[in-house]
Amino acid sequence: MAADTTSITASALPDPAQEAGGAWGFTRAQLGALGVLIVFLAVAPFMLYPVFLMKLLCFALFACAFNLLIGYVGLLSFGHAAYFGMGGYLAGHAAKVWGLTPELAIIVGAVTAGLLGTIAGWIAIRRQGIYFAMITLALAQMVYFFCVQAPFTGGEDGIQAIPRGSLFGVIPLDQDMTMYWLVAGIFLGAFLLIHRIIHSPYGQVLKSIRENEPRATSLGYRTDDYKLLAFILSATIAGTAGATKSIVFGIATLTDVHWSMSGEVVLMTLVGGLGTVFGPVIGAAVIVTMQNYLAEMGAWVTVIQGVIFVTCVLAFRRGLVGEIAAMLKVKL
Repeated sequence: MAADTTSITASALPDPAQEAGGAWGFTRAQLGALGVLIVFLAVAPFMLYPVFLMKLLCFALFACAFNLLIGYVGLLSFGHAAYFGMGGYLAGHAAKVWGLTPELAIIVGAVTAGLLGTIAGWIAIRRQGIYFAMITLALAQMVYFFCVQAPFTGGEDGIQAIPRGSLFGVIPLDQDMTMYWLVAGIFLGAFLLIHRIIHSPYGQVLKSIRENEPRATSLGYRTDDYKLLAFILSATIAGTAGATKSIVFGIATLTDVHWSMSGEVVLMTLVGGLGTVFGPVIGAAVIVTMQNYLAEMGAWVTVIQGVIFVTCVLAFRRGLVGEIAAMLKVKL
């Protein structure tokens, strides 16, 4: 993996100078957006229902993990629900049956998703385009049918009554407000980690692979290794989101490993803005809010989601955040 990062960046990226920023690679616009995000996280639980906010943050983290793979490496996975769902199942099992504290249960879920991502990535990474997407979908369906049959998952009933427990065995998480601060901390920490990854030398190589993989290969980069590591990181963070969700709601079900969940995260990322840092967060907020407040409309929610998706594809090709960034000529 050793090569001159500067040379590949200069030759394969449109404008590497735009990647420069302040602390951790944040541009001024991104620092401003980060400030707004932090203020929102601090104020929101006093204005909105904490459980709704926790659901939003879990799906926002899931979308950010997915965006790391498709937005910065150019790999479209149709099977990310497998890592999200298995992270939830293992975290729930660890908390309920093994009696682990919530932070350890979430780590178990994340590690499980990472190991699963390692296997799936090793198999799928050798293919590109639609073949890669179909392989990830097939592997995710295998995980789904495993979850239907495995005794520890509870089948169609799922794992219920998962205890929230006490953080580090000291701080009880029974209260929604207390649990919210843990979820907000996990989300913010993982969000900053993703931002750091994509603005590191490793991230620059990922972008160059996305832009021109043959060029990256010709310069001596083992592109499959870079893509596999990105796949594992994305799966691990997705598993963290799923594990956190199962602890928050006290249940892990087949819904989280179903192929439709993979479709939802694609929709969130495209609506918010593919390849933008803050886009998946906004996309997740739009979709989760719509599902929550339009739930009484039943199946019509799916129709509305379809209309939004078609509208974004036709009118907002860059997504909501992407269009705003292009209009303001800033990087978000």
